[in-house]
Amino acid sequence: MPCRGHVTTAMELLQDSIPMVSLAVAAAALYARASSSLLRPGLPRLIALLPLFPLLVAAPLAFTSSAIVRGLAAFFLAWLCTFKVALLAVGRGPLDPALPVLPFLFTALLPVKLARASKAKPVSLVSCAAKLAVMAAVLRLYQFNDRLHHYARLALYGVHTYCFLDLLLPCIAAAAAALGMEAEPQFNRPYLASSLRDFWGRRWNLMVSAILRPSVYDPVRALAGIPAAVLATFAVSGLMHEAMVYYLSLQWLSNGMMAAFFLLHGVCCVVEGWCARRWAASGWPAPPRAVATVLVGLFVTATSFWLFFPALCKDGVEEKLLQEWAAVAAFFQGASGKIPWSMVRST
Repeated sequence: MPCRGHVTTAMELLQDSIPMVSLAVAAAALYARASSSLLRPGLPRLIALLPLFPLLVAAPLAFTSSAIVRGLAAFFLAWLCTFKVALLAVGRGPLDPALPVLPFLFTALLPVKLARASKAKPVSLVSCAAKLAVMAAVLRLYQFNDRLHHYARLALYGVHTYCFLDLLLPCIAAAAAALGMEAEPQFNRPYLASSLRDFWGRRWNLMVSAILRPSVYDPVRALAGIPAAVLATFAVSGLMHEAMVYYLSLQWLSNGMMAAFFLLHGVCCVVEGWCARRWAASGWPAPPRAVATVLVGLFVTATSFWLFFPALCKDGVEEKLLQEWAAVAAFFQGASGKIPWSMVRST
C-alpha cells in the first residue's frame, strides 16, 4: 500500500546513521572541551582542534537516505558547530571549557545559546500548536503541488521553512530547559521586522547571527569599518547557504543564486543604514511602522522567490524533499491512527 511505503520510508529517515553520528560528534565535542581546558586560546589550541573540522564537515554525509536529516545535520554540525569550534580556538564564542559537560555538548552540537535567566523565555505551547497546524495544512496542500501556481508553491515553501525552524528550535530549547538549561529564543516574530537590519540582526535565525557576529562581523569591522563588515558577513552566510544546498542535493548545483541573494541583502542593509542616518539627520519623521513592515516583507518575499528558492527547486531536489515530507506526514498520520482516542478522552 502507498501509505505503508511512506511509513517505511519515514522510519528509515528517522534511524539512518543517527546513533553512529551522534556518538562520533559527541566524542569530538568532549575532546574539544578537554583539550581547550588544557591549552590557552591561540595557535596551540587551534592545532589541537584542527582534526575536528574534517569530521564535522563529513558527518552529515553519513545520512545517505534523507536530504532533510542531512540538511539539518549540515546546519548543526558543518556550519554552526564548525564555527563554534573555530571561535573556541581563539577564546571567543559561546563555547567555554569551564561549562559542565551537558551544557557544553548542547551548546556545541545544537543551535542553542545558553541564556541568562533574564533573557530566557518559556516556549509557548499555543505558538507551537499553531505552527504545527500550519505545517500540517501545508503538507496537505503539497498533494496538489502540480496544480498550484509557481509563486503559490514558493509561498508555501517559505511558510513551511519558517514554521518548521520555529517549531524545531524551540523544541530543542525546551529539551535543554528540561535538563536545567535556559536557551535564548532563535526567532523573534520576523514577520514584524521594520527594516532589513531588524529582520536579519534581531529577528531571523538568531543563532546564525550570534555566530557570524564574533567570527566575521567584529574582526572585519575592526579592520575596515561597518559597511565592509556587513558585506563580509552576508558573503560568508551566502557561501554557507550554498554549502547547505550541496548537502541537500549531494550535487554541486550552484549557479550562485543563493550567494547572490545574501549579497543583495547585505548591500541593501548597508544602503538602508546610510539612508536611515541621512533621514534622521534631515529631521524627517520616520515612516509608519506598519508601512515599513509591509515593505520589508514584500522585499524579502520577492527576492526569495527570485533567488533563494529557485536554488532549491532544480535537478530533482524539490521532488526529493517533497517525497520525504510526504513520508513524514504519512508516518505521523499512521501513528495517530493507532492511538486509542476513546481511551484518551475517557481518562
